[in-house]
Amino acid sequence: MPSVLDTNMRFKFSILALLLEVIIIVLFGIFVEYDRRDDYQTLYPFFQDVHVMIFVGFGFLMTFLKKYGFSSVGINMLIAAFGLQWGTLMQGFWHMTEGKIHAGIKSMINADFSTATALISFGAVLGKTSPVQMLILTILEITIFACNEHLVTEILKATDVGASMTIHAFGAYFGLAVTLVLYRPGLKNKHENEESTYHSDMFAMIGTLFLWLFWPSFNSAIASEPSRKEAIINTYYSLAASAVVTFAISSLMDERGKFNMVHIQNATLAGGVAVGTCADLPIRPFAAMLIGSIAGAISVLGFHFLTPLLASKLKIQDTCGVHNLHGLPGILGGIAGIIVTATEVGQGFPFTPGMQAAALGSTIGIALVGGALTGGILKLPFLGQASDQNCFDDSVYWEVPEDEKLHEIHSNNHDEHSRIEATM
Repeated sequence: MPSVLDTNMRFKFSILALLLEVIIIVLFGIFVEYDRRDDYQTLYPFFQDVHVMIFVGFGFLMTFLKKYGFSSVGINMLIAAFGLQWGTLMQGFWHMTEGKIHAGIKSMINADFSTATALISFGAVLGKTSPVQMLILTILEITIFACNEHLVTEILKATDVGASMTIHAFGAYFGLAVTLVLYRPGLKNKHENEESTYHSDMFAMIGTLFLWLFWPSFNSAIASEPSRKEAIINTYYSLAASAVVTFAISSLMDERGKFNMVHIQNATLAGGVAVGTCADLPIRPFAAMLIGSIAGAISVLGFHFLTPLLASKLKIQDTCGVHNLHGLPGILGGIAGIIVTATEVGQGFPFTPGMQAAALGSTIGIALVGGALTGGILKLPFLGQASDQNCFDDSVYWEVPEDEKLHEIHSNNHDEHSRIEATM
């Protein structure tokens, strides 16, 4: 069984986590005050929906690995709890007035949004990184995210209310760059623990359903009051169309016409991602449904064709397939924003297709460069990374119940007996 010596976590993680929390508390003491002008009665229900998505939706979506459920939900909670504090500071520094960051419900929503980028990237490296590495990734990614978000919204003046570009595409390509730098040749042939069971897939489906139900709030939470209704309606119908098309294409991809649970857990959500950029624009429900349908289709096709190709040809080991749920639909959302602002529908809005294109390009570029640099830092040997053999296994970083340990020992003994009998 893996021991604490495998990762030497006891002091490294505890000291780092406590030190970072102390630093954040000091910074809050110096810079953060209450936002007295916040419309908390209107915004708090939206905040709660987003909060559930971050902690329950993202957490359970990643529980599909048969021996990595504790880490999926638990490290997700760690990243989010730390990230929302750091995100409050990093985003707040761009909007300070009189030297102070004003914390309110809207800043809490934005802080949760900032953690989503790190959680998306977590999906790309799931099972292959240590908690120490994930804390460092969260610090670096949220810092870079806040800079890119400021560039997109304040300098380029692009619209991205549901953050197809600034959260989903950014988080996906940041994570892909990290996993490329952290490439493990020993995992080229699929690891025995990198698979699901019936029950782990059911848990992951819980995450999918929470995300699917609350996504209209995610895309409308920071929309202005007159256009919030459009954002909710457009996301609602985009998700519905995405779900139907996902089932159809998933069945089509199988020789026997069966559904693939990986597709259903992920691609059904692609419509929420893709419609985000132009969710609050009056594109009409049928256009939102068209965007959702395309998103669902390209997400399924990405899982079927692209994920194996990225792993074998480009050395990108994307555990959760974030490229297919967040990357490709995020790009589709950016393209939809370009088209909408270039057409008659977009007239009368202070957005231009050129600025939308610049926002999409800069977001992907910054994410790739930032992810590569972050991956280089995470590669430092003293950060407690598990060996190839111990990847995708909770028992490296968690106390697991005794029956699970006994089951694992029994399975190992059974495998050993099978190997001996095969050689006789």
